[in-house]
Amino acid sequence: MVTSYPLPEGFSEFDVFSLGSCLLVEGLLGFFLNAVTVVAFLKIRELRTPSNFLVFSLAMADMGISMNATVAAFSSFLRYWPYGSDGCQTHGFQGFMTALASINFIAAIAWDRYHQYCTRTKLQWSSVIALVIFIWLFTAFWAAMPLIGWGEYDYEPLRTCCTLDYSIGDRNYVSYLIPMSIFNMGIQTFVVLSSYQSIDRKFKKTGQAKFNCGTPLKTMLFCWGPYGILAYYAAVENATLVSPKLRMIAPILAKTSPTFNVFVYSLGNENYRGGIWQLLTGQKIETSAIENKAK
Repeated sequence: MVTSYPLPEGFSEFDVFSLGSCLLVEGLLGFFLNAVTVVAFLKIRELRTPSNFLVFSLAMADMGISMNATVAAFSSFLRYWPYGSDGCQTHGFQGFMTALASINFIAAIAWDRYHQYCTRTKLQWSSVIALVIFIWLFTAFWAAMPLIGWGEYDYEPLRTCCTLDYSIGDRNYVSYLIPMSIFNMGIQTFVVLSSYQSIDRKFKKTGQAKFNCGTPLKTMLFCWGPYGILAYYAAVENATLVSPKLRMIAPILAKTSPTFNVFVYSLGNENYRGGIWQLLTGQKIETSAIENKAK
């Protein structure tokens, strides 16, 4: 006999099923699209450049977010979290680390593109490897802090996934939130904004726009902005007074980022798109296209 678990407070049967379905679609679609990006980099020799390694690293982080969403979707269909307290802490750490890594890689790509188009400086392998290692270690540090008491991981309102606990809003939470958000969102937003503004001015001056310079920042803020607003609201007010359904909008939007990022940074990159096309169809991409990518 299958045990029937009570619905999370504030949610109907339809709400739980709908949110679980959203998480499942986000998880599977994001994982598949980013897996194609990863495999293309590994299989297509022409794609293996320092700049594309940042796109590859972003896809790896986004695959982690997608896996996190898929676990949450499975738990939503069960209507409870089946992995216990330790599983919640692991889920929270893994999801938070990959989310922070994704945001940092978006900023790294913006910084690299600024140098490609504005200073005509190409990223070297030694620099990009050091940068990628630093980002993973840096984000692992911030994600590990709640495990040792600076901040805390707990259930989302749906109680089928875990993240940074904003429901308390005490001094410990605020002291963690402010530096973490500055070093993992504030600086990154500034880098993305300033980099693409400079690139946009360069495109307007030359009359040769390679891509929409406003899309990366808009996409990042659309996906992660609601989470930031909710986190800071919790620092000054009791976030539990906000409807549980409304609070679930933030994680649902955040987990769309892996899918959006594929279209912005992989399929939106003519060079990388050609490599993916070669992977899927076997048609050779032109070497000249690869060489002209950073010009």
